[in-house]
Amino acid sequence: MRPLKNLLSFLTVLPVRMDENMLSDCARYMWLFPIIGALIGVIAGVFGLVLYLFLPGIVIGALVLGALLLLTGLHHTDGLLDFGDGVMAHGTPEHKIEVMHDQLTGAGGLTLGMMTLLVSALAFSQLNANVIVQSVIVVEVSAKLAMVVGAWAGKSVHKGMASTFLDVMHGKLGNARLAAAVLISLFVAMLLLWLNGAIVVLVACVAGLVMVEIAHRHFKGVTGDVLGATNELARLVAVVVLVALI
Repeated sequence: MRPLKNLLSFLTVLPVRMDENMLSDCARYMWLFPIIGALIGVIAGVFGLVLYLFLPGIVIGALVLGALLLLTGLHHTDGLLDFGDGVMAHGTPEHKIEVMHDQLTGAGGLTLGMMTLLVSALAFSQLNANVIVQSVIVVEVSAKLAMVVGAWAGKSVHKGMASTFLDVMHGKLGNARLAAAVLISLFVAMLLLWLNGAIVVLVACVAGLVMVEIAHRHFKGVTGDVLGATNELARLVAVVVLVALI
């Protein structure tokens, strides 16, 4: 239970006190990220289902996305904005990383952030009351799985919080941890949405690999901001694909 408690403290704003071994636990049990994503999805999905009693879908989509962002403390959203600035910056990988770490948000970050949140909200608004709970769960599970894939496939730029996760996912148990995360995600997704769920999970894995490729090209590796951006962009891809399938 301690690893789950630390994962909840690390990935959400739920009132769970973190343990002194939080970072090392979260890295070693990164393969459980999809389970935390499922819990976040349950809360936001039920919230959306209740809203269908009072509001139209276009408003519900924005509020469901807002609930997901608030539950995660906007931590990954901050990474998305930094990632957008870094990718759009000109210069060496070192300079791009400096831009990512800058406290100011530029046009690249603002544009990527606005487009990601806008399209995500519109896509969520297309999920009707019959599938809103299942869909939000599967989408958030997929977003968390994409981060696991990113940590497994990426190489670390420098020592820091992100390198702790990448080092664990690159160890001799890294492949087993990835396989466990994928199996958990597929189980949840197929239980709720059958074949559509499985497709969304696999698309999220591809999204994670694409993010790693982009990060290696621009930054010569993966940082914490890249993993955060992976969560947000994989969520976008997952919900858009799910809407298309449904």
